[in-house]
Amino acid sequence: MSQEVTDYIAAVSDSWKVEVSEQLRELVHSTIPEVTERLQYKKPHFLKNGKYAAVISIAKSAVSFTIFNAGGLDWPESLFDGPPERKTIKITAGQQVDYDELASLLKQASEGL
Repeated sequence: MSQEVTDYIAAVSDSWKVEVSEQLRELVHSTIPEVTERLQYKKPHFLKNGKYAAVISIAKSAVSFTIFNAGGLDWPESLFDGPPERKTIKITAGQQVDYDELASLLKQASEGL
């Protein structure tokens, strides 16, 4: 894991955003064991074989998690938005998140990378 990404997450002011970001980061690493991470465009990016697999984006009211290479998968439309090639879920304070479902979708999307 990158110290730069660790520092970025630790610097977030809202504790719930830190918790969600850390859970998402762990999810990515456990789902894609060969993933690399780096801070790019001021956001944690996760790559497999040099190609984007996911990104965490922390905003004022939500933590967004984008999964790349998303075409052809069945996405819960009520939770995700974005073009066919990448889907984003916006997680807000107190929202229940099915991390197992996110891991399954990430695994399917990253298999082709």
